[in-house]
Amino acid sequence: MSAALLMPLKCSRHGKLIYEVFTQTQGHRYLSNVYPSAEHIRKFISENTEITGEQSLTPEIRLRLFTPRCRFWRERPELWPFDDPYWAIYWPGGQALSRYILDNPEVCRDQTVLDLGSGCGASAIAAKLCGAAHVVANDIDTVAAVATQMNCELNGLEPPVCLTTNMIGSEPNAFSLILLGDMFYDEALATHLHSWLDSCVRVHGTKVLIGDPGRAQFESHSIRQLLHQLAQFELPESVREENYGLTFSTVWCYRPEL
Repeated sequence: MSAALLMPLKCSRHGKLIYEVFTQTQGHRYLSNVYPSAEHIRKFISENTEITGEQSLTPEIRLRLFTPRCRFWRERPELWPFDDPYWAIYWPGGQALSRYILDNPEVCRDQTVLDLGSGCGASAIAAKLCGAAHVVANDIDTVAAVATQMNCELNGLEPPVCLTTNMIGSEPNAFSLILLGDMFYDEALATHLHSWLDSCVRVHGTKVLIGDPGRAQFESHSIRQLLHQLAQFELPESVREENYGLTFSTVWCYRPEL
């Protein structure tokens, strides 16, 4: 796995531990084309995560995540069978984005919504709770898709459509709203995202909301000049501790005309 894709995992204490553990493992992972059944993945997630969320910015959303009490917090890394578990951490940008949606339900009401890089699915859950007409959760990790389905069920919701194809760079679909939390952790990815988002806005008039806690790769990128701040949230103490002193997370609206 490339160092670029691991960058967000280096940005939190939980992530640092996962980074150290999972970058070592090579031999016991399933190949993407021979993944086990969804039932097997569900059982694995149930046995190796904990239902939590009370200490996040969205305590009303329950999620299955890694905690220090989980087996793979301390297990030998070579025993982890899947791709790296980005879905198992509730990143601060996603927390701010989900909080903003819950506080402003009209943003998603009756909209067709894409949660891009959906991870644990929290923003997709927030959109569904706020009355979105149609929600798609897109993450290239099959396990993340199953985790999103399980997390929706935890919150009494029908799961969204979960797609595992890489939508970035594809022909823009007619979504009225795209949500991105913690996706600008690598300069090359940020540039690719910028180009694709611009196409979505130009072709379909899509509204784009971005959640980010102020990572250097985001703050220094040219897209930063095209964003309008909508809200800023102070991170709970536990989230600050997990993210090496990051204290706030901000929600932005992409405005390419700026």
